[in-house]
Amino acid sequence: MQQVVHDPDRMRALVNEARAAGQRVGFVPTMGALHAGHTSLVAQAARECDRVAVSIFVNPMQFGPQEDFSRYPRTLAADTALLAAHDVDWIYAPEVSDVYPPGDATRIVVGGPAVLFEGERRPGHFDGVATVVCKLFLAVPADTAYFGAKDWQQTLVVKRLVCDLGLPIRIIVCPTMREPDGLAMSSRNAYLSVADRPRAVGLSKSLHRAAGLWSAGADTATIEQAMRETLSAHGVVVDYAALADPESLEPVPDDAARAVALVAGRLGSTRLIDNMELPARVTPQRDTKR
Repeated sequence: MQQVVHDPDRMRALVNEARAAGQRVGFVPTMGALHAGHTSLVAQAARECDRVAVSIFVNPMQFGPQEDFSRYPRTLAADTALLAAHDVDWIYAPEVSDVYPPGDATRIVVGGPAVLFEGERRPGHFDGVATVVCKLFLAVPADTAYFGAKDWQQTLVVKRLVCDLGLPIRIIVCPTMREPDGLAMSSRNAYLSVADRPRAVGLSKSLHRAAGLWSAGADTATIEQAMRETLSAHGVVVDYAALADPESLEPVPDDAARAVALVAGRLGSTRLIDNMELPARVTPQRDTKR
């Protein structure tokens, strides 16, 4: 039977008890306002584990001063009802004071894959993500945690965090779930106006255009320009449209065999991101003869 747990010590005890009994525990961290993308993560966790925990916590530390923390949807009752139809054992829904107790003064500062793209545009964002993820992993000491590929950069930051701190948890990245027209599912899609919603498909269209050009052998600059043009044609104000190394997020040379296409932009007051890992391609051998 599904339980809603607010106390981190109680949550930790429940997970440890299950694992001591030989049960594998899967964990899906979320900020709530759940949709089919989240439930796809829950479904994979349920297939691979004996018990499943889902956290619902809107983390104030990953929002900047001018961002949407105050209006971010908080729908715990609806989220709980949605998860009741899935194989979820525990919903961990702590208060802010449980996660950041009085006198809280410790943060995790991240570099590496956190530096570019969202890291440049949202200073401190990934420090807030890494700090809360570490706290959640301590409160929910599961075997495996499940994240969606839509937040590609975030998944790299979390993997780096787990590796660097030696956290005893496995990270699984699941495919992005999309609406029928290709828009990546996101809690922020609810902010889109009636007029802006059709234009939002420009993000996924720009990624498909990148994939086509990439497979045809186009150079990086040509692909990135085409991505920007596609976004602009749909009325998206472009934050970035770039190809990057899938692991480091560093720029890729024209002869790279692997890349991820990343886009971010605004429609009205709504900011959306998306990405697509491009298919591996055969590149010409470099002539090393002198």
